Amino acid sequence: MRKEVKIFTILGCIFVANVILAEFIGVKIFSLMASLGREDWSYRLFGQPMSLQYTAGVLIWPVVFVLTDIINDYYGKQGVKFLTYLAVGISIYAFLVINLAIWLEPAEWWRNVNQANGIPDFNTAYRLIFGQGNNIIIGSLTAFVIGQLIDVTIFQKLKKTQKGGQLWVRATVSTLVSQLIDSFVVIYIAFYLGQDWPLSQVFSVSLNNYIYKGLVAILMIPVLHLIHLAIENYLGKSLAQQLRDGALKNKLDF
Repeated sequence: MRKEVKIFTILGCIFVANVILAEFIGVKIFSLMASLGREDWSYRLFGQPMSLQYTAGVLIWPVVFVLTDIINDYYGKQGVKFLTYLAVGISIYAFLVINLAIWLEPAEWWRNVNQANGIPDFNTAYRLIFGQGNNIIIGSLTAFVIGQLIDVTIFQKLKKTQKGGQLWVRATVSTLVSQLIDSFVVIYIAFYLGQDWPLSQVFSVSLNNYIYKGLVAILMIPVLHLIHLAIENYLGKSLAQQLRDGALKNKLDF
């Protein structure tokens, strides 16, 4: 297998896996400060009481940010779009399978198997954890696609400019802009349209999530460069440059 195909396959598998995992673990809301062994920190945004509490999906979304920029740099818009649509398609398939599993009538002994652990009905717990609302799924996947398309466009435009010649510049700017849109779209669809949240709450929660994503995107710059260096060493300078040139021309040769 050609080196560039092998790298694309590895990056693609990690990318898709992280998107699907983020969708499923995202049902849990965690306290950042409590997880660090500290007292929660409260503040207000748009008149709404807020704290450093986030969906568990944010733990691995930074991986998706980094992979998007790496794939974009070497494989261009076509590479990112292909993997984005693939991730969405497999996510939808996964949700359909999960809903089929939820629909199945449980064995009576399995329903009661965890009563000793404080779970009176294991089937109800299973349904509540995996059975996310359709509005949340639609909002999340819609925001993901929009964010990715914006990210890849800004990244490529910056790559053609002198200031965007540095990887960290185009990666950070494209991520910050795309995640601003992503953060608001997902909350707007999932909770404003789906659950009648007031706009003040939509803006406060969206901004709260965006601040976290923005800080993480900046902190991930060293990781981005380390992965870039590892790929560069594996491919060799000549092949790596050839891929980057092809990415600017939106050419994917396999």
